[in-house]
Amino acid sequence: MNNLELKKTANKVREGIITGVYSAKAGHPGGSLSSAEIFTELYFEEMHINPEKPCDPDRDRLVLSKGHACPGMYAAMALRGYFPIEEMKTLRHLGSRLQGHPSMALLPGVDMSTGSLGQGFSAAIGMALAGRLNRKSYRVYSLLGDGELQEGEIWEAAMFAGNQKLDNLCAIIDNNDLQIDGRVEDVNDPNPIGQKFEAFKFHVIEIDGHDFDQLRAAFKEARETKGQPTVIIAHTVKGKDVSFMENAVGWHGKAPNEEQYKVAMADLARIDEKLAKEEA
Repeated sequence: MNNLELKKTANKVREGIITGVYSAKAGHPGGSLSSAEIFTELYFEEMHINPEKPCDPDRDRLVLSKGHACPGMYAAMALRGYFPIEEMKTLRHLGSRLQGHPSMALLPGVDMSTGSLGQGFSAAIGMALAGRLNRKSYRVYSLLGDGELQEGEIWEAAMFAGNQKLDNLCAIIDNNDLQIDGRVEDVNDPNPIGQKFEAFKFHVIEIDGHDFDQLRAAFKEARETKGQPTVIIAHTVKGKDVSFMENAVGWHGKAPNEEQYKVAMADLARIDEKLAKEEA
């Protein structure tokens, strides 16, 4: 896909996020919106996957360690063909496959059930180690939040991954600087993130997480890095492209009302129109 097609897809991911969270009357829009380009790049360019074979043993894996951002992952999966996009309206409903945190028991294509922050990264590292032991060529990706780095388990896991030289592992940090209680630096500052991961023997790349050229180049660099795992620190905007949600900590974990939903969808519709004009 070219960058314009990717931008259009990322905007559709955002529309799916807003639709799902509004329909659920609950959820986590802020950190889902900030990750839209990351999900789009992973599902539409980077990962070796086939929606028709979601359990292919040779597929690449994605572990959403910040499991509350699953509306973004679900929307990308739907657009990639894992299930109909209309199913986003069932988010968090009783009996839905799209629960408030991803469940591998319910939705084919979800590689790990996650929710408790810090644990998903450990699972991803286990998958990467298993791939190496089984001489498989698949890669393992794990998306983490910057607030999640306050969990001690992250650094125990990172120590293991670095020492094991798991070069089939790529961590991505959605570095949007906000968490549920406020600015990450005010709650429990994990910075300097890059230097910490370097100390744990990771190859570190820092990018604008909304720029597809930078995302594409970073994942290529990660694939070509041998002898150590890679972490991509993706600087993003929480609530990206929804006017009243951008950089607003209050939108970490609540749903828009009807009026706010209309404003959000209008914001995204304007982006659709702008991208359509660029295509013409």
